[in-house]
Amino acid sequence: MQQRTFGRTGRDVSVVGLGTWQLGADWGDVSEADARAVLEASAEAGVTFYDTADVYGDGRSEQIVGRFLADHADAGFTAVTKMGRRMEQVPANYVMANFRAWLDRSRRNLGVDTIDLVQLHCPPSEVIDDDATYDALDELVADGVIAAYGVSVETCAQALSAIRRPGVQSVQIILNAFRLKPLDEVLPAAAAAEVGIIARVPLASGLLSGRYDETTVFAADDHRNYNRDGSSFDVGETFSGVDYRTGVAAAQEFTALVRATLGPDVTPAQAAIAWCWQQPGVTTVIPGARSTAQAAANAAAGLVDPLPDAFLDGVRAIYDRDFREAIHPRW
Repeated sequence: MQQRTFGRTGRDVSVVGLGTWQLGADWGDVSEADARAVLEASAEAGVTFYDTADVYGDGRSEQIVGRFLADHADAGFTAVTKMGRRMEQVPANYVMANFRAWLDRSRRNLGVDTIDLVQLHCPPSEVIDDDATYDALDELVADGVIAAYGVSVETCAQALSAIRRPGVQSVQIILNAFRLKPLDEVLPAAAAAEVGIIARVPLASGLLSGRYDETTVFAADDHRNYNRDGSSFDVGETFSGVDYRTGVAAAQEFTALVRATLGPDVTPAQAAIAWCWQQPGVTTVIPGARSTAQAAANAAAGLVDPLPDAFLDGVRAIYDRDFREAIHPRW
């Protein structure tokens, strides 16, 4: 799989990585054996970048990823985590004492002395805009607690604010065929500043896989069931914030577009993942997986040939007609 340099870290990472939210069992029960099998299948398919967070399964995902890394110590894998959601997300909680406590816990979970990269986990805008935030993070780098830092964001305005900070190595942002706004300013700004872009939610919570319809039922503990109104966290994290019925109809059009322009050998999910990593300025994209087959199929999207203009134009046409008015101004 193609590798790209991650920000200014000098690390090379696969263009398709693995998001490990599901492996924490926050979307339904996942045994450690099954989670480990997903990690191994991804590695065998060429994935070298693994994204986790301290709140995924209350640290369970970090622990599983940590044991996996220990068994592949010479493989050159990059594992990044996130912090900031273990307490109420108010600016007063984003202080050095909490940073150190959160990171000490993550280092134990991951089994490392120095974390490759930590990301602030979608903090309030005031935190992203505050000089003190980066003073603390710079001190943590100097102390060897973390090797580098970045910010996971909800909005393009937050991303642009973070990119302007000289110590920021990465921005993680929602980017997919149903969420195009980052293409306007964020990706060009990141490329100019040599800031890595981690594209998350590449399948719009599964919509772009083409497997869902209006009758699909999600488990009670699945955010696609309980967070459609944004009552638990930012609604943009669930189906990219699009209305579910509208999203299902658009996903059917997306599937037809894939078939018409890419043929039968590329699945809708692979087309959606390839669309992400082939955008100029994107470093890696982090689809999740709950099975070894899904992990291997997602990784294979990193081998998809350059997408033709007919497909790219079709994606934009679907977005402009179905989502731009509702989505573009919000995030």
